[in-house]
Amino acid sequence: MSTELDDALIKTLQRFDTPTVCNALELLIPERRGYGFTTSQLVCTRPELPPVIGYARTATIRAAHPSDLSGKEARALSDNYYEYIDRGPKPSIAVIQDLDGNNGYGCLWGEVNSNIHMGFGCQGVITDGGVRDVPDIAPGFQMLAASVLPSHAFVHVVDYSRPVDVAGMRVTDGDIIHADQHGAVVIPAEVIGQVQAAAEQLARREAVIISAAQKPDFDIDKLRAAQGESAEIH
Repeated sequence: MSTELDDALIKTLQRFDTPTVCNALELLIPERRGYGFTTSQLVCTRPELPPVIGYARTATIRAAHPSDLSGKEARALSDNYYEYIDRGPKPSIAVIQDLDGNNGYGCLWGEVNSNIHMGFGCQGVITDGGVRDVPDIAPGFQMLAASVLPSHAFVHVVDYSRPVDVAGMRVTDGDIIHADQHGAVVIPAEVIGQVQAAAEQLARREAVIISAAQKPDFDIDKLRAAQGESAEIH
């Protein structure tokens, strides 16, 4: 079973919101029920966009104080970070941990960086820091962030390609991410081809209960009967 994110698989996964994907993963790998997703609320700057799916490209940043690196070293690190984004598997999603804490201090993300990353095949960013330039972000680029802030401050990349923890979600470079206005979840590669079937099965189960609940004669007995019928659906 292929685990590559081809266009067909991406379009399939975009049919489901992130809570539905989480539900499917609970069915497929119940031992992961308590982790692998964001657990802190993030601001979604474009809730109207479809879900984004991509390979995680990870980094850490700071903005409250200037970098300890020399100008030449800082430029080299920035260049290497951009090369990492460009040369990694695509489509990608930037997953950025802000080491300043408290929802960030300054913004790496705005009009310029959204366009650079979009040009490199990056579909969006998930960060526990700040974003800005919200009306001017690259078309189609999604941002999930802890806050919306006005300034760069002293923002700089500290490191990249290492594991990060963003809003309670532990992410490793290359993980497959599904994200929308609700938050984000890591989809283990070994089950990604089974998510559609699991989500559709759960939808059929839920439909029985919802249909019963919407009838005028609904009561506890009808609920119990619907729950029993739902449990038999495979």
